[in-house]
Amino acid sequence: MAGSPTTSFRTSINSESTGHISDRNKMIHRILKLELDDPDAVFSFTDRLARENGWSLDKALRAVLEYKRFICLVALTNAPLTPSDEVDQVWHLHLLYTQSYWHDLCREILGFELHHGPTKGGQNERVRYGDQYRYTLQRYQEVFGAKAPDDLWPPAEKRFRELRFRRVNLHRNWILPKLRMPWMKS
Repeated sequence: MAGSPTTSFRTSINSESTGHISDRNKMIHRILKLELDDPDAVFSFTDRLARENGWSLDKALRAVLEYKRFICLVALTNAPLTPSDEVDQVWHLHLLYTQSYWHDLCREILGFELHHGPTKGGQNERVRYGDQYRYTLQRYQEVFGAKAPDDLWPPAEKRFRELRFRRVNLHRNWILPKLRMPWMKS
């Protein structure tokens, strides 16, 4: 299961255990206000995200919002969480913007370093990440009062079924979808 991430965190940030609702709301507000697009850039974070994933700009903007919501969940939850693949793609790109990620998000907003840890592989890891992902979806509904959008947060069974990704240069290669015959499993 290459690429299934988890999070590491500090339990002291968990506002539910400290009971500071206003601190919790302030943190959520600061995370959601974090600007990932540099207004002076000709090619913005969101433009790059859309291009690298073959997404529309609208989908990229929605994925950025869901990434920020995931970061809120991490900051407010005293347990490891796992993002959807779409949210994970935003996280991967944000890690490349080191000043924004390590200084603005981790140091200034969260107050702790949030590391991205990939799977070590094997059946135990597959089960662990599946359980963490289901828990993430549960926490999403608890914290935000709504079910996560299915197109950016698919059910766990689908999230971990489609894991054969490869970076492809589209100037040198064509990508054609596999034919789906009626007898083939999706």
